[in-house]
Amino acid sequence: MRRVSIFGATGSIGQNTLDLIRRDRAGYDVVALTGGANIPQLAHDAIDLGAEIAVTAYPNRLEDLRAALSGTGIEAAAGSEAIAEAAARPADWVMSAIVGAAGLEPGLIAMSTGATLALANKESLVTAGDLVHRTASKHDAKILPVDSEHSAVFQGLIGEDIASVERITITASGGAFRDWPLEEMAKATPEQAAKHPNWDMGQRITIDSASMFNKALEVIETKEFFGVAPRQIEVLVHPESLVHALVGFNDGALMAHVGPPDMRHAIGFALHYPDRKDLPVERLDLARIGQLTFKAPNPDRYPALRLAWDVMEIGGMAGCIFNAAKEKALDAFIDHQIGFLDMADVVEATLNKLAADSCLINAEMTLDTVKQTDHLARKTATEIIATRG
Repeated sequence: MRRVSIFGATGSIGQNTLDLIRRDRAGYDVVALTGGANIPQLAHDAIDLGAEIAVTAYPNRLEDLRAALSGTGIEAAAGSEAIAEAAARPADWVMSAIVGAAGLEPGLIAMSTGATLALANKESLVTAGDLVHRTASKHDAKILPVDSEHSAVFQGLIGEDIASVERITITASGGAFRDWPLEEMAKATPEQAAKHPNWDMGQRITIDSASMFNKALEVIETKEFFGVAPRQIEVLVHPESLVHALVGFNDGALMAHVGPPDMRHAIGFALHYPDRKDLPVERLDLARIGQLTFKAPNPDRYPALRLAWDVMEIGGMAGCIFNAAKEKALDAFIDHQIGFLDMADVVEATLNKLAADSCLINAEMTLDTVKQTDHLARKTATEIIATRG
């Protein structure tokens, strides 16, 4: 029996993780499940899998959760402190799938117990890569990638020397607007941006896919996860979403990871690592597919990608500033305060303003300084957004 916890259990990654665990119930003891406002789903999963504790991020929903769990013996809790307490409970394997910067602290706490961290929360490495790696090293904790692109790279590097790698290529679907004229993208609504052509994901990550902010985060995460130079990372638009990443070696070879657009593959690889086990995913018929297409991303359509390389060049706290500003810009777009193409302008303005403060950028990276920088960047982005209203 492996003790497992799932943070972000009610989201798409969390639900796919629980699907795999349900297929082998005898192999897992579920410790903690956390979620957001979807109390019925959180309670159902906690009861079905016999979790020790269920936590909602929203304190005002605690009584609803308690009522849903009444008589089951499962603990109910709410808020960030309760999530932190749940992360401190001993577990062998922890899925980090909370969306945004809020996922950083629970992941650090889980690693401090020595747990293996299955990392779907890309913001952790973007905002505090050095801190994440130091925490893992200090507590002998393993980090396994769950993003499909980074799982693909990780698998391509098994048995290889990272020094022989010339380049890493991560692919992007192009999102909801990949075939739209640029002038039409400027008028796009949040509802249109939230409809992904290939993947079934949550609203925020689907909009981030359309703007390529999701891919910008993944570019930075690639540098932080694998320790490669920014010049070794490239992005290709691949509408079929079947080739998730490629690793190029110094002998000219390219090793590609090919699979269906189903997150259960990357999740299952992390769940069963170092073994491979049967997974309930589609087996590709390449003859039927016929062809795969790739093209370079248009920088005018996707300015978020350019900002990713700016962040890596600046270093230090730039990733934290970038992510915080991105989250505020996304909030503003969802609330119809700014346009789709305005999001990149807000993030760039925030980054430029705060990057000028060398003391801020080069501050020692601790959880406290990351939180302080995150708060300042959100405040600055909010002020910039207000000028565009």
